Amino acid sequence: MEQIDRYHLFLVFFSLNVVLKYASGDCGCNKLKRNVEGQELPSERVIFQADASEQSERLLDLVEHSKRFEEMSLIPGGEYVIGTDEPIFMNDREAPARPVTIRDFFLDQYEVSNEQFKAFVDATGHITEAEKFGDSFVFQQLLGEAVRKEYEDFRVAAAPWWYKIRGASWKHPEGDLSRDVSDRMDHPVVHVSWNDAVAYCAWKGKRLPSEAEWEAACRGGRKQKLFPWGNKLMPKEQHQMNIWQGKFPDNNLAEDGYDTTCPVSTFRQNPFNLYNIVGNVWEWTADLWDAKDVARDRKPGSDPPNRVKKGGSYLCHESYCYRYRCAARSQNTEDSSAGNLGFRCAADAN
Repeated sequence: MEQIDRYHLFLVFFSLNVVLKYASGDCGCNKLKRNVEGQELPSERVIFQADASEQSERLLDLVEHSKRFEEMSLIPGGEYVIGTDEPIFMNDREAPARPVTIRDFFLDQYEVSNEQFKAFVDATGHITEAEKFGDSFVFQQLLGEAVRKEYEDFRVAAAPWWYKIRGASWKHPEGDLSRDVSDRMDHPVVHVSWNDAVAYCAWKGKRLPSEAEWEAACRGGRKQKLFPWGNKLMPKEQHQMNIWQGKFPDNNLAEDGYDTTCPVSTFRQNPFNLYNIVGNVWEWTADLWDAKDVARDRKPGSDPPNRVKKGGSYLCHESYCYRYRCAARSQNTEDSSAGNLGFRCAADAN
C-alpha cells in the first residue's frame, strides 16, 4: 500500500468540513431526433465524516471521497425560483416563475471533457449510441464543400444547416475518420446521448442534475437574473460565454475567441465556480420534457421520450435562439446526439 501523505489528507478533510458547514426561430437543435426507420447514408469516408486520527482505512476512504468530488461545487439547498414570468419562447414552457426546494448537492464545475469521457470508454468499453447508429448530426461550418454536396439529401428539413453524417461520434466530431479529438482533449465531449451521459455519471458514482438543480446552480444564488452573472450580456464589454456572433448560419465572427467549442475551463460564470454553464454546449438534465411521457403507450419503433436540456450552445444568438439564459430550455429524445450537445454530472451531498 502506498504511503499516505497525512498532511495533505488533513487539508482535504479540513476543507471538506469547512464547505459542509457552511415555436420560434432557433438553431434547430431540438429537431435533431433520430428516425427509427432511418435512411441509407453515404458510405464512410457522499459526504464522509472522518477524524484525521482514525485508522488508514478510513483515511483511504477519505481520499476516494475527495477524488469523487474533485472539481465539483457544493450548491446549497433551500428555496429557489426557476422559470420566468417573461418567457421568450412560450412553446418551450419557460413560464411561469415558480419556487422549488432543493437539497444540498454537488455539481461538476466543468462540462465533461473528451479526456474524461475517453477514460470512461477505456475503462468500460462503452459504445455510444452515435457509434451504434453509425451517424450523428454535424453543423455545416465543420464540413467541407464536397462533404456538404455528398450529404445534401441528409440534412434536417427544419434546420438544413444540420447534416446527418456517417461516422460522426465523440471520437470523430466532424465525421472525418482521419481526425480525432486528440488536439482538443480539454473541450467538452459531444455526440453523446442522454443514455450515454447517464452511463458515464453512473460510472463516476454520480448522476445527471435535475432541471431545477441545474437552474438553481446556473443562477449562482441570484434571483431571476437572465445569466449566471447578472442581466447584462457583456459586463464591462467582456465576453462571458461562447455563443455565436454574426449572422447565422453562415457567418460566425467568433468575437468571443471561439468559432466552435472552447475548453471546458474557459469561462467562469458565477460565484458557484461554474464554467460554461451557459453557452459552449447544451447540457442534458435528468428530467423528462413531459412528466407523463414514459407512461404513455408507444408503438414499436417509436421515438423514445424527450429529456430536458439546458444552457444553449456556441450556435446560439439572441436573434434566433436566445436560449443561453438560465430559464431557457429545450429537448431531444434520449437517443439523440449532435456536435453541440454534452453534459456535466451532479452528486448527492449525503
